[in-house]
Parts: sequence; structure tokens; C-alpha cells
Amino acid sequence: MSETVRFFLAQISLLAVVLVLHTYIGLHVIRRTLIFSDLVLDQLAAFGALVGIGLAVQYGTAGSYLLSLVAVLLGALALAVLKPRNPAIPREAVIGILYAMALVGSLLLGDKLSGGAAYVTKTLVGSMLWVTWPIVGVTAAVYVVLLVFHYVYRDRFIALVEDSGSARDQKRWDFLFFTTQGVITVLIVPVAGVLLAYAFLMIPAAIAAIFTRRWGTAVLLGWSVGMVACVSGVFLSFFQDLPYGPTLILCLGSAFLLALGIRIVVPAAARN
Repeated sequence: MSETVRFFLAQISLLAVVLVLHTYIGLHVIRRTLIFSDLVLDQLAAFGALVGIGLAVQYGTAGSYLLSLVAVLLGALALAVLKPRNPAIPREAVIGILYAMALVGSLLLGDKLSGGAAYVTKTLVGSMLWVTWPIVGVTAAVYVVLLVFHYVYRDRFIALVEDSGSARDQKRWDFLFFTTQGVITVLIVPVAGVLLAYAFLMIPAAIAAIFTRRWGTAVLLGWSVGMVACVSGVFLSFFQDLPYGPTLILCLGSAFLLALGIRIVVPAAARN
């Protein structure tokens, strides 16, 4: 088997694994209008990795992943607890402020590190070109566990979408939901970067949400369209020598615009 074939198989396998859970979590984020929550956690994962670099922990190692996990768990707790009671302050405003703080913290930390600008850029765009089979295997194993967890407690998580249950229950399950986001963020940001990780979560889910509200149908639709867009991006990036992350994001964004166009011409009655 040639190195080129190995490269494409590893890339496509990782994409196939990632897009399932990301689409499902993205549907929750969209239906609850927590649009920037993933960006907060993505950026906190990057911040944790930068802290590791400052402590002489090599980027992408177990220690780096651990520091990113600590950062996103703190972020998950903040996202679950900081829910304004004042209707004049939407929750998304708080999430936006947290994201700005995480981003600025990363930039300030990067400014103090030797070669910090390069590290900050790396956290934004990732290094998916160097995906290996061990990375694919670990990601698949963790994602399966998280999918089983969400399936077992699906009623609890769907109740959050419907805003039902006690405030105490909501905070507890909010924390678990954001923790799930955080774990997948820790795994995907080092290889995909903050921007592509966000695109994986939001765009396939947004495409699915345009056409259906059925959870199973939406996950299948989002995964299918996301795979076509991402695989197209992988081949386009490889053969046209284009930057990997931006190319995949543009392909996903183009699929979203196409979906919007289709939705305009499809009667509303045809929606599931």
C-alpha cells in the first residue's frame, strides 16, 4: 500500500469517526442557541496546550492533553453555572465574553513564549496532515464511549433542549454536556485546530437542522453531507497544494450555502 493511500485512509477514517459525535453535539448546541460554547472550549483547549509549552511540556503529548483537559473542564463548569437570570442579558453574551477572554489569554501567553506566534497559529489551524492510525484508534475508542453515554442518558440531554426539569438538574446535566464537548475538543484541537474543530461541530449540524428535527435523521444527514464536503476538501487540498484546514472549512461552508439554496426551493411541507 502506497504512502498516499495510507494518508488518505487515515484522514478519511478520522473524519468518519469525528463527524458522528460532532454532528450530534452540534445539533444540541444549535437547538439550544449556545452557538459559541464550542469555540470557548476549543480555545481553552488551545490555552491549556500553550500553558504546557510554557512549562516545557511538548505540544501533542499526554501532558499537553491533560493540561488542555483541565482547562476545558473549568470552562465546562463556567458554562454550566454562569447562566444569567436577567432576561436583558442573553446566555450567549456570557459565552461570547468567555470566548474573548480565552482567546486574549492565549494571545497574551503566546506573546510571552519563545516562538509563541507559531504555536498560537498551530492551535488555530492544527496539523491534521500528520494524522496517524494510533490517533484514529484513540479518538474512535473515546468517541464510542461518549456516544454510548449520550445514548443511555439521551432523555436527560434532550430535556435540556426542551428546557425542562429543575434548575439543579439543568446545571448538573449542563456540566456533563459541556464536559462531553470539552473531551472531544481536547482530542480534536491538536490535530484540527480551533477553527476546523468548530466547523466540524457546527456546519454539518446546521445543514441537518435546515431539513429535519428528527435526531437520528439529522445525525445521518449531517454526517453524510459533512463527509462528502470534508473528503472533497482533503483531495482538493492534497492535489492543489492548498492549506488543509481552510480548504476543509471552505468546502463545509460551501455545502452549507448549497443546503440553504436547496431549502429555499423545497416547500416547507417537505421538511420532516
